[in-house]
Amino acid sequence: MNIAYWIVAGLLALFYGYAGTLKMIHSPDQLRPMMAWVDRLPMPALRALGTIEILGAAGLIVPPLTGTAPALAPAAAIGFVLLQAGAIAVHLTGEDRRIALNVGLATTAAVTVWLATSL
Repeated sequence: MNIAYWIVAGLLALFYGYAGTLKMIHSPDQLRPMMAWVDRLPMPALRALGTIEILGAAGLIVPPLTGTAPALAPAAAIGFVLLQAGAIAVHLTGEDRRIALNVGLATTAAVTVWLATSL
């Protein structure tokens, strides 16, 4: 289970670290080709979302790695499940109805919660 956690959590952390960094450093014009919903959020909310994603990615990796506050890992994974639930709602209420990636990320985060509880 430990190896499975590191594989799944590592991939999830890489994705969210990358996505969060993009939201932190790029303008809405640069993000629009990748994220059609970007115009529906004010810039401070977009930056906050990027910060949450980066912190969540760190929360999946750093606590289990250091042994300090390991309960933060499942909390970060639960946060990603909730984040994707919100993302699915944003996609379904807008013009962009593509939610396959969001469903996949929510499922992966849910698996990470399960694996993190068995560490």
